[in-house]
Amino acid sequence: MKPFSKEEVTHFLSVNLKEWTLDSDFIRRDFKFKSFVEAFSFMTAVALEAEKADHHPDWSNVYNTVIIKLRTHSANGITKHDIDLARSIDQLNK
Repeated sequence: MKPFSKEEVTHFLSVNLKEWTLDSDFIRRDFKFKSFVEAFSFMTAVALEAEKADHHPDWSNVYNTVIIKLRTHSANGITKHDIDLARSIDQLNK
């Protein structure tokens, strides 16, 4: 799968995934929750979605904050897989 150009990613994020940002060669979003339990529950839901998609995020969790970074390592850039997973993650956060 061919990665998108930086310009394509920036434009797409500004129109479709406004809470995601381009962070080097990843797309990134930070999520804040009321508690660690809520943050971890969200991570569990994302893990199940990522497993279904066979596409796994780079992420971290500190107390009530979850940072998710997406990139298709095999393509050495951001691809449709990342965009699709970001959309799914956004749906889980509603």
